[in-house]
Formats: sequence, structure tokens, C-alpha cells
Amino acid sequence: MGGVPGLEFVPRCPVRRPPRRCVQGAGNKLTVVRSGRRDTVAVTIAALLVVAAFVVPHLHLGIVTPLINASPARFRSFADTAPIFGWWNAHVGWGTVPAIAIAAAAVWWGPGVAQRLPWRWMPWAAWAIACAWAFSLALVDGWQRGFAGRLTARHEYLRQVPSVTDIPEALRTFARRIPDFQPDSWITHVSGHPPGALLTFVWLDRIGLGGGAWAGLLCLLVGSSAVAAIVVAVRVLVDEATARSAAPFVAMAPTAIWVAVSADGYFAGVAAWGIALLALAVRDATRHPVLAAAGAGLLLGWGIFLNYGLVLMAFPAVAVLLSAVDWRSARRALLVAVVAAVVVVAVVAVAGFWWFDGYTAVQQRYWQGIASDRPFQYWGWANLASVVCAIGLASVAGLGRVFDSKAIRARSGLHLVVLGALVAILAADLSMLSKAEVERIWLPFTMWLTAAAALLPPRSHRWWLLVNVVGALLINHLILTNW
Repeated sequence: MGGVPGLEFVPRCPVRRPPRRCVQGAGNKLTVVRSGRRDTVAVTIAALLVVAAFVVPHLHLGIVTPLINASPARFRSFADTAPIFGWWNAHVGWGTVPAIAIAAAAVWWGPGVAQRLPWRWMPWAAWAIACAWAFSLALVDGWQRGFAGRLTARHEYLRQVPSVTDIPEALRTFARRIPDFQPDSWITHVSGHPPGALLTFVWLDRIGLGGGAWAGLLCLLVGSSAVAAIVVAVRVLVDEATARSAAPFVAMAPTAIWVAVSADGYFAGVAAWGIALLALAVRDATRHPVLAAAGAGLLLGWGIFLNYGLVLMAFPAVAVLLSAVDWRSARRALLVAVVAAVVVVAVVAVAGFWWFDGYTAVQQRYWQGIASDRPFQYWGWANLASVVCAIGLASVAGLGRVFDSKAIRARSGLHLVVLGALVAILAADLSMLSKAEVERIWLPFTMWLTAAAALLPPRSHRWWLLVNVVGALLINHLILTNW
């Protein structure tokens, strides 16, 4: 009985239900107090960071002109609502009422239903709720503007699809066409990613599912499926009780705002299932661990051809390996996954695209665009404010509990994977190749951070869930996000 089709979960330990009340011991009281203080400190720092990130661009502090030849307007290029990528526009739409209804139902019934629902339905239910939540948030901006037309914008993949008449030739010339100011340069989003992203939409068009609505549906379904993958992974890495606690937070996270309307939602889903399958293989939580490991390698290998930044999923992957109970299983899973990933790289290389050539060229293209008008002195820390907006304060409070030395020394799977995602985010930030738009770009990492809220006291879950959904609704109704 399990949540992954074709893979049966084999429990390694009895399911532990969360206690109804804390043990009244002095040591436990001290731990609860310290954890509560970490929650408060984490949320306070995050809230101040977000306020500063919204305010600083409008203070004219002179941090722009002395550092780069740019005006304050160029400083906020395509980020008028910095640190969020969008424009101030208080609005409602067809998705407003469904979004509020889903949010209210999730807050009122979500934690309780998550504890009682038979496990075989849990990943499917989490996926369905996440899908409905993301779709309703997209429809707040309307069907065309909010969903069907997002991936048909002039810098998006679908604008390039009609030009790809010879796929082998497109692959062979892909790296050469990445730099800008050439007659045949790729458009912005195509040039900024490996060819797998464009090929996905070309293949979709070839089978008769062309256009923005079908592309959006693909991103919505695959992106929201990341929720099911994370729930499955948490059950494997920790226990069923923790997975049940995490499910409402992961399904109803503010990340849903960007999942339904950006290709990065699709990337996040692929990467999430790669990590989930690796966890199943490492923990021997399936009757077919070798197949699970091979699937993990294929998905993670394909992931680096969707987004160059997905090489950083190596950090969560290593975290899964470090959480292993049986090192022999971990070594076997690692070997099989690496071989499968190398096969993907080899196939694409034989087809004509070498990943490192593309990565070198994309750095040149990045600095040919608006990146030079976005000072790292601001975006280096404002990016992290975008992350706070994307994951919600509940997840931030949970992150305060992730830095638990005892749990880390005990190699708690949830703690290690969340820390791995945090390291990936910091590496992406310090690379200076992600300035603005990271609430979308970093979805493959931030969706894992939402599971940290499971570490909060069960009695507080409903209130923290309320904080998250209210935050998501406010962002979506006050800001016309670009995605």
C-alpha cells in the first residue's frame, strides 16, 4: 500500500502518532521553550527582511547609481513590486471565491483530515488540493491573463516553438544561439535554459496539444504533483505522522501562486519526484529499489536539461543519502542513480548538445540582459525575502526548528533534506545568476522548505496554516505577478 503507482511502501518502523500533550518533564519544557524562541526569532527576522526588501527600493538611498550606471527605475526593472516580480494592482477575478473557499476549508478541516485519511489516498488528495489551490490562484488574474496566456508571452517558450522545424538541428546549434544580438538568437527564456525546456513544449505541440492552455495544464499538473512527491518522501525519511502533518502546509503553500503559470513548476515536479524516488531506494521502502534508483537518476538527469540550476538538487540528494539507515542500500541507490543520470547526459550529448557549452554561453547571455541593472547589493538579500513570501511564515517558523543539533546528528531525514534545499538556495544566490524572479526560479528548492512546518507543535498547525493562506491570498490579489 503506497502513494506511488507501482511502488509499494514497506514500513521500517511502527507509525508514531503525535502525542496529544507534551510530557511534563523539566527537560522537555526547556526544549519546548527554546524551540518556541527559535520560531519567534526566525519569523521576526523574516518579517523584517520582507519589509526592508519592499521599502528599500523606494528610499533612493543611492545604492544604484554609484555602483552601476542605472536609474532607480532600471534598478527595479520588471520588478516594480520588488522583491516580488510583478506590478501593484489590487484586483479580484473568477478564482477569488474558489481560492478563499479552498483556503478556508484547508484551515478548518485540513489538519484533521490529514491525520484520518487512509494513507493510500493521502498523496493523491494532497496533489488534488494543491492543483485546485494553484489553479484558483491563477484564475484570480483571469483565464487568459492568469493562465492560458502566461506561457505565450513574447519572451516565453511557446513563442519559439513554431521556429523549431528540425529538432536534431536545433539541438546541434542550441549552444551557439544562446548569446544575444545574433540574427537567430533564442528568445529570453529559451536562451536561459537548456534545450529540455523548449523540447518539452515542442513535443507537446507535435502531439496536438499546442497553445498556452495545454502548456499551462502540463505545468499545473506536474508542478502540483511535487506536493505528493514531498509527502511520500517525508513518510519514507521520517514517519507517517510527520508526513501527515506536512501535507496541508505543502499543499497550501504560497508557492502555488507560481506553480500553475510557469515552466519552473514543471521543473519542480520533475526534481521532486527524482528526490522522492531516491529516498524510496535509499530506505529500501519499495519492493523495487533498483527501479526506484534508476527512476531517480533519469528524472534528476533530465532535470539538469530543464534548468541549469537543477544541478544544485545534488544537495538535497546528498542529504537523502546521508539519512540512510543501511549504507549498502545508499551505495547501491547512488550507483544506479548516477549511471541512469549519465545515460541521460550521454544521449543528449550524442544528439548534439553538451551541457557545459550551454552553461558557459548562458552566463554570457545573462549579463547581456537586465541582470546588469539589478545590483547584487540589493538582490543578494532581497532574493531571500522573495523566498519568505513564497514559502510563508509558517515554513519560516518550521525552519527555526530545522537547526536542531540533536536531530542533525541523528541524521533526521526531514532536517537534512530541508537543510540541503537551503544550501542549494544559498549557492544559487551567491552565484549572482539569480537576481529577482526567484520566487519562481527557485521553486524546485523552496517547495521542500514548506515541509519544515511539520516540525511545529500540532496544536498550532491550524493557526500557522491560516497565516500562510492569508499571505498567499494577499500577494495574489494585491500584486499582478508576472507568473
